[in-house]
Order: sequence, then C-alpha cells, then structure tokens
Amino acid sequence: MRHLPTPTALRMFAEAAERASFAGAADILNVTQAAVSKQMATLEDRLGTALFLREHRSVSVTAAGRAY
Repeated sequence: MRHLPTPTALRMFAEAAERASFAGAADILNVTQAAVSKQMATLEDRLGTALFLREHRSVSVTAAGRAY
C-alpha cells in the first residue's frame, strides 16, 4: 500500500502547478526551489506517474498532473 502524500507535498504541488514554476512555488512557500523539486519528485515516485514536464528553466503540468 502506498502512503498518502503529506499536506506539505500537496500544497507544494498546488502552488507549483498554478505557477508552472518550482521557483515561484518556493517563493510563495518560503522554501528553496530544491525543496519543492525534491517534494515533487517524491510525490511523482509515490504516485507512479510524472506530474510535471521539466524543461530548461521551466516546468509544465502533464495531463496526469492536471487530473491530480
């Protein structure tokens, strides 16, 4: 059984998805961009699917991310 995501991971996901930016989410949440990136990687690993398409200096939400 997979563990449910933490409230922190869900909040980071919502902020990153809304802004299409890990750095933007980090600014809002007063954490580092690396912390958001790590949480998103962990969340994607737990869900078994990519939620973001990582590009040079930007991210975009995948179809699975939009559905989530």
